[in-house]
Amino acid sequence: MRGTERLKVIEKTTDPLFDALPLLPKAETILVRLLRVGALGLDEYFAHIFRHLDITEKHYHALCVLVSTRQGTLYPSELSEIIGTSRANITKVLSSLEAKGYVSRKNSNKDGRRNSILITTKGRQIVGRITEQMDTPVEAAFANLTSRERNQLDKLLRKMIVSFDDALHANDPIV
Repeated sequence: MRGTERLKVIEKTTDPLFDALPLLPKAETILVRLLRVGALGLDEYFAHIFRHLDITEKHYHALCVLVSTRQGTLYPSELSEIIGTSRANITKVLSSLEAKGYVSRKNSNKDGRRNSILITTKGRQIVGRITEQMDTPVEAAFANLTSRERNQLDKLLRKMIVSFDDALHANDPIV
């Protein structure tokens, strides 16, 4: 289903949803639905782009993060936090990248029970080749937004992320 069709479904189902569940906060619920549709569209768009490159967006993102570190190494838990995926999923991502020779694991000098993930020369090369092909698709993904709208969206998304975090931790016990 295309994004425009998903938007029509949201429009079509909004009134029945709130008739059935009148206690739901309408504006916020619509925002949640729009964010989910937007995230799905983003995933589908980049999956299509990366499919022909024989790598996933999560693989590419992990490699980019590793390239950007000084030593080209991180712990899996750090990498999962930075790229926004679960620890279970980062294990799958790293196993796949390791099988392709893009990363290697080494025991931590500080804690022998932990493994560090190190990007290999082959991993750096694939990131370079893919990055050369990414400018046009990334720009195309946001082509319908003006520069001002992109800046506004950036600010709003950052504010939303902080709002989610604040709401999540509002009732945390003070330690």
